[in-house]
Amino acid sequence: MHGLIGKMLVAPGQRETFIPILLAGVRNMPGCVSYVVAKDATDDNALWITEVWDSKASHEGSLSLPAVKEAIAKGRRMIAGFGHQSVTVPVGGHGLL
Repeated sequence: MHGLIGKMLVAPGQRETFIPILLAGVRNMPGCVSYVVAKDATDDNALWITEVWDSKASHEGSLSLPAVKEAIAKGRRMIAGFGHQSVTVPVGGHGLL
């Protein structure tokens, strides 16, 4: 398994507009076990994205999916930057295979 936990920064006042765009692009991604978008509790311009994939190749392949490309194009202007990202190796837990 392949996991990622990353912080995304959005332009001021754009977080609520950006969330549905981000979530629309993640439906039906082959190999995606879990994709969770969470609001940062202390920063109104930050989101945390936690992903679990069956493999690194599935994650990389997702970037070429039409729905993902469309979401990136639609939301790109709202992205202010990225914070820390960690690559993980999920080993189990509620909701995982």
